[in-house]
Amino acid sequence: MDFLPSDLQAYVEAHTTPESEPLALLNRNTHARVLRPRMLSGHLQGRFLALLSRMMRPRRVLEIGTYTGYSALCLAEGLAEDGRLITLDNNEELEDFARSHWAQSPVGDRIDFRLGHAPDLIPALDEVFDLVFIDADKKNYSLYFDLVLDKVRPGGLILADNVLWSGKVVESGRPAGRKIDKDTQAVLDFNRKIQEDPRVENVLLPVRDGLMMIYKQ
Repeated sequence: MDFLPSDLQAYVEAHTTPESEPLALLNRNTHARVLRPRMLSGHLQGRFLALLSRMMRPRRVLEIGTYTGYSALCLAEGLAEDGRLITLDNNEELEDFARSHWAQSPVGDRIDFRLGHAPDLIPALDEVFDLVFIDADKKNYSLYFDLVLDKVRPGGLILADNVLWSGKVVESGRPAGRKIDKDTQAVLDFNRKIQEDPRVENVLLPVRDGLMMIYKQ
């Protein structure tokens, strides 16, 4: 995920608004106590998500893939006064961890955590979303997009994380002679699907591991 030289990355983060105290604690505790901490959105991407949410002032946000709850807290910062964020995840082992950190944030009570498999939960959501953040299993990215598009208002946004997939979406990012693995192929298929969909406009941002911003026309 580290596409920038370390000194340049440090400069970028030094010129980005710092994390709040609850987010910094969640960041530290995720790295200290949870497996695969690289899945955390982190400082730079987290501030981008928060700023975008503040600009939109969404009433309803859907997050697919909670992990330890960092990105949910960031997105919740910009909610409208009557706003709510629904986040979906099938990992019950991290639910208490996420909830305990949300409880330390002034926006934590606006997060609605729902445990289960997203393909089963999404069709039952009777909501119109202003903003959707997809950050879950890559093999289902295209499915998640199909399930949520009709639930997003015209002019709403869908964001999809990890669309550069540690550089493996391009040949130079893959080990020589190695076949494309299933996750990489799923990301490639998703990126192509979005690029060719006439219902949306999109920009692939090289933020962290790649963030696809999709605008529903």
